[in-house]
Amino acid sequence: MLNWLRRRRAPRRVLTLRSRGDSADAIRVDFSELAPEVDTFLGQAAYLQLGYFETLSQLITATPELGAKESLSRAAGAALTKHEDLVALIRDRGGDPTALMLPFREQLDAFRRLTHGERPMETLLSVHVTAGMLDDFYHALASSYGDTGRRVSRILEADDDREAITAIISATIASDDQWRSLLSLWGRRLVGDTLLVARAALTTHESLDQAAEKKVEPVFTELMSAHARRMDAMGLNA
Repeated sequence: MLNWLRRRRAPRRVLTLRSRGDSADAIRVDFSELAPEVDTFLGQAAYLQLGYFETLSQLITATPELGAKESLSRAAGAALTKHEDLVALIRDRGGDPTALMLPFREQLDAFRRLTHGERPMETLLSVHVTAGMLDDFYHALASSYGDTGRRVSRILEADDDREAITAIISATIASDDQWRSLLSLWGRRLVGDTLLVARAALTTHESLDQAAEKKVEPVFTELMSAHARRMDAMGLNA
């Protein structure tokens, strides 16, 4: 499914992952030839944000409560703004946003379908978990691309307005403890599928070899730590 992310990689790039709120202790990992070309990176990142917007828009339609609709609309608007800012960056570089995103459309749409729950609440958690993990990952990967990467970082650091998602999920599990177990299990399932997307973006092989695994381990450990904090903030077990 994820062969679409496997492209020729540029050498000697450094991926930095920083815990949110911790600007002093950055994990720096030399990925050498594992980082994708900048146009591949931008196309993926832009289409991911468009996918978050589309899924959140569908959830707005499926949500009956007006207050929840309004909250979700802010989160959808934030994702659309990030998408539009990434598209503007691609154009500023002289690229065609559609051409850069198109190679990833089918496969990223398949990922979204795979992480789409049977119930709206599951899909809402999917957006929060997958967007959170992949935003962290692409924000980290942005350090590989100089000025372009710094601009991407600023885009991804913008407010995602997903606090409302946390509030909606927290209220749901508070009203019915069965939701806590179901959503905790669903969140754990999402992690593997999401990490596959991140791993496939880094490797030119079917799987990471032992040396590459050692290089990326600190990054994926931090991604998992951030995921655990996200789940804990909603009252769910990671």
